[in-house]
Amino acid sequence: MKEISISNADLQKLRIRSRYQGIEPELLEVIPAKPTENLYDDNVHKRVAVYARVSTDDPRQTSSYELQKNYYEDYISHYSNWELVQIYADEGISGTSLRHRTSFNQMINDCMAGKIDMIITKSVSRFARNIVDCIGIVNKLKQQIPSVGVLFENEHIFTLNPQSEMSLSFLAAMAQEESHVKSSSMNASYEMRFSHGIFMTPPLLGYDQDEDGNLIINEEEAKTVRLIFFMYLYGYSTKQIADQLTELKRPTKKGNTVWSSSSVSGILQNERHCGEVLARKTFTPSYLDHRVRKNCGDRNQYRQTDHHEAIISPKDFVAVQRKMSNAKYGGSGMPELYVIPDGVLNGFVIINPRWASFKAEDYRKASEEIESNDSKQDANVTVGPKMELRIFVGMRLPVPNFLIPDQKSMYQFPLRV
Repeated sequence: MKEISISNADLQKLRIRSRYQGIEPELLEVIPAKPTENLYDDNVHKRVAVYARVSTDDPRQTSSYELQKNYYEDYISHYSNWELVQIYADEGISGTSLRHRTSFNQMINDCMAGKIDMIITKSVSRFARNIVDCIGIVNKLKQQIPSVGVLFENEHIFTLNPQSEMSLSFLAAMAQEESHVKSSSMNASYEMRFSHGIFMTPPLLGYDQDEDGNLIINEEEAKTVRLIFFMYLYGYSTKQIADQLTELKRPTKKGNTVWSSSSVSGILQNERHCGEVLARKTFTPSYLDHRVRKNCGDRNQYRQTDHHEAIISPKDFVAVQRKMSNAKYGGSGMPELYVIPDGVLNGFVIINPRWASFKAEDYRKASEEIESNDSKQDANVTVGPKMELRIFVGMRLPVPNFLIPDQKSMYQFPLRV
């Protein structure tokens, strides 16, 4: 009889098949898993939190919040095993970022502290408009022991359901893209407004608005503005000015009689007080985090001079900006800009390394003034597309007249108002 030879590979396959035939079912004990959690199981006590977010802090939105509050109080009362822990609400806060969402962050902290078993919210877009935040927080709550689920009422999604993850990811991406579209439309609207000279006019100390939105000088408030500029140009610090205004009980635009150094600085730096408007001084690069950055040529800016009646003369305003820039670099008083009119260094500009924000136009004006006032010989400064300046770093000389405060306008009011 002929022997049948089996290779090692075939023998290994036979062993694997034999191993995976298993055992008899009656020899195996099956220990059943816990049943999938029934959201509405009357036998399980649940501590429930509600999250509501109102997009704006407009008083008219108060009714929206109150309606949501009444609805969820009634909704939860229908389930005897549900206990309402708290209704968390943020008003006037965007859902694209967790920053500044105080109530939302408090709710998540309470979940992590074991105070909440389930969160109910109206929709995915109310919970978060950032897909990374939405999925990240949901997964964080799932990993909590015991797990905390989120019920999105409109979408009928409960995050402890294993089949919910794909649907939630898709809807969170849709909510984020909706915010992107809204942000793009808003930026385009701003660009169209500014390019046609239509500027927004927020409340400003020293001005009221007429029915058409035009700025009209409020003489009582204008006294405070003039006093602030006067005191700063004559050596007072912003802190000293704030203390003096508080002592005089001069009200801010909001009616507050307690002043701070930052509020004084804001008035000193606002070009609208000299009749100008500069739009888009800052911008927001990302619609997700809403962080504001100074516009250093990243976006178009729009300036209009003589936009409205000035409280402070342009010369006084420019002088204040120079003085504030000089103070940032440890200087005191007004920075000096001078063009040497004669001698070996004829035409050289004497500068101080601590100066800030002087531009070619400033050098040109200084040169022209020296030339017109002293005219011993022409200052050798060439202005044009190929502007050439000979610069000498050295001693500080008197400031030219175009940077000196407008003395006449500054003395048109008393120190105490």
